[in-house]
Amino acid sequence: YEIYQCDWSSDVCSSDLAAAISIATHHLVAGAALLVVKTVLDNADGQLARATNQITVLGRYLDSESDLLVNAFVFTGLGVATHHPVLALISFFCVTLVLGVDFNMERLYRAELGEPFDPMPPASGVAGVLAAVYRAVYAPQDVWIERYAAWRLRGASPAQRRAYHDRTTLQILANFGLSTQLAALVVCLVLGAPAVYLWIGVGCAIALIPLEVRRGRRQALSHL
Repeated sequence: YEIYQCDWSSDVCSSDLAAAISIATHHLVAGAALLVVKTVLDNADGQLARATNQITVLGRYLDSESDLLVNAFVFTGLGVATHHPVLALISFFCVTLVLGVDFNMERLYRAELGEPFDPMPPASGVAGVLAAVYRAVYAPQDVWIERYAAWRLRGASPAQRRAYHDRTTLQILANFGLSTQLAALVVCLVLGAPAVYLWIGVGCAIALIPLEVRRGRRQALSHL
């Protein structure tokens, strides 16, 4: 969750748009290959920015919003290819929710350890425009998750707070991240089963329920 510059974002978005078109036109293997290219470019971009210390507020917002755009492209293509646009829309919202929970639970975990991270750092110019988009699209979800965690932890002792914000749950959530989501989609596309991925997206959102129950149980047991 570092703030880094995304120098290749235009290339990444171009490959995503091409992948979405390939999927929509039933060129599933080609779409899978383009998604692999996208993942490689996206990961290399972040690593390069960290290695060269080119971290910017612009990159922080651009990275988050390009991810949303990526999913919008891809799920549109999936909706066309599978002839299940409603399921594709539901799966899109489910995956967006899962990614948001992953991001915010990590943020709140770090805050509990004394490493706060501002999800909306001050910005101006182009970055300020992207910050306004983030405020409209992501901020409500960030606030809702933060308020929910505060409600669950009302009156909790330090031990209960640590039990609730456990590392294992975060590691599980990390496996629901965008790279993993795209890897699962690539497999489904290569196997010629794009509709399966739509159900995987829904399943990831449903999996949040037992994870939250587990966190609540840990919190309760730490009080005994």
